[in-house]
Amino acid sequence: MKRICISMIAMCCITFAYAQTFTLKSKDIGGQATNKEFFNGFGCTGENVSPQLSWENVPAGTQSFAVTIYDKDAPTGSGFWHWLIFNIPANVTELKTNAGDVTKSIAPAGVVQSITDFGKFGYGGPCPPPGPIHEYLITVYALKSKLELDKNTTPAIVGFNLNQLVLGKASIVMYGKR
Repeated sequence: MKRICISMIAMCCITFAYAQTFTLKSKDIGGQATNKEFFNGFGCTGENVSPQLSWENVPAGTQSFAVTIYDKDAPTGSGFWHWLIFNIPANVTELKTNAGDVTKSIAPAGVVQSITDFGKFGYGGPCPPPGPIHEYLITVYALKSKLELDKNTTPAIVGFNLNQLVLGKASIVMYGKR
């Protein structure tokens, strides 16, 4: 009997641990970037629409969120930052489709969409050079506080600050090829 109770407790704990995993999802992307997400410029002719993103099972103590899209395969020696949006309020668990367009009021109030490696603010979609498939890592960060940074902050400095305040993070991958 004692052995059965211990086994049942262990199973409950394992189930609880899996049920509480900080998770990032998207209704718009399912692996391969489409023309909708692709950049419009730099030789690409996409619609440059940021994907819908949502997250669940937020770590305790989260005070704000940030989302980044990073291409580690870019032939720059340091990758390429496609989107950095931060100071997302702790009660927000979704970015709607095209929230990365800074000319529209789709993103939550008070967020900062800083400069990307395209030299523009907001979302800049995939636009890999011809050749192999690129992997675009989309990450949501649960943070202990807001970032004291503005929209002109470079991606490297934003990344440094994110990693100083991170409570948890969740990622999905989008692939792109031209």
